[in-house]
Amino acid sequence: MQRPPTRVVSTCAAPLLLGLLAGCGGSAEATDTTAPTTPQGVTAQASSSTSVHVMWEPSSDDTAVAGYEIYREGTRVRTVPAAKRMIDVDGLTASTAYAFTVRARDAAGNLSGPGPGVPVTTQPTPPDDRDAPTVPGPPRATGVGTDGVTLSWTAATDDIGVTSYDVYQEDSRIHSVSATVTSARLTGLRPGTVYTFTVRARDASDKSSADSRAVDVTTASAPGAPASTAPTGLRTETSGKPGSYAVALSWDQPEVGGVIPAYELYLDGKATTTVVWGGTPPKGRATYELTLTEPEGTRHSVKIRAKLPDGKWGDFSAQRTLVLGG
Repeated sequence: MQRPPTRVVSTCAAPLLLGLLAGCGGSAEATDTTAPTTPQGVTAQASSSTSVHVMWEPSSDDTAVAGYEIYREGTRVRTVPAAKRMIDVDGLTASTAYAFTVRARDAAGNLSGPGPGVPVTTQPTPPDDRDAPTVPGPPRATGVGTDGVTLSWTAATDDIGVTSYDVYQEDSRIHSVSATVTSARLTGLRPGTVYTFTVRARDASDKSSADSRAVDVTTASAPGAPASTAPTGLRTETSGKPGSYAVALSWDQPEVGGVIPAYELYLDGKATTTVVWGGTPPKGRATYELTLTEPEGTRHSVKIRAKLPDGKWGDFSAQRTLVLGG
């Protein structure tokens, strides 16, 4: 009588510890159980009667920080990605005390400790406020080492009162200070890079002024690093009418040790066109005219970079903001 085939059962059943898998020819992926460090330097500033601006310093993690969670009295109210370290918390009540904490989270879901709660009281309900603050005076910028900048500006005024100043870098708000302060120290910048900053004033009704005049500053290059290849002195001039605006651009070309065959033009942060000279590239100051067809009042940001003799793209120029018909 023929016996049935013998079934061989593996001793590596599922309930066995992960550490035994290696003996069965498998492998176990390491589990991340280490939480990020607790965010430091948390500040909470009452931007208006109904909002608070929360900022913090970056955390670190054995793998990578994936994001941050903002808590109000222990209740999570906002989450932001790892690249962001400031947020406005809205929908609050006037003249009310709150406490905010921030926790870092990694991709495995580990949360840092919350740190001590930072107290803040929202602004009182303002009287009828119809006017935005005046524009802050032209900012001044000084580079601090290879990764820092100090900004200062002249105070703005408001019919009710300025409550804060917001610092913008290429149309993105990156810092805020109270109305009693007219300067800011910015860190974490890249060496040998040109930055453009503007400042806006804000009042208790969350009305903001127009941008201040832009200021450009270039951080110092790292020791031994090559000089910046950014075009400088970028200027824009707009003419025409709605539906057909001509934007004249001009800039000083960088010294790159050879001929610059082309420039790449960025509009609102996206590559829009490549400027290629039809004949011999110009020397000294270069010009280009861009045609735009949007309605009057449309706002754009523009910056350029050179194509270097080795075929690589160079550093970006300072960014300029233009308003069609403005």
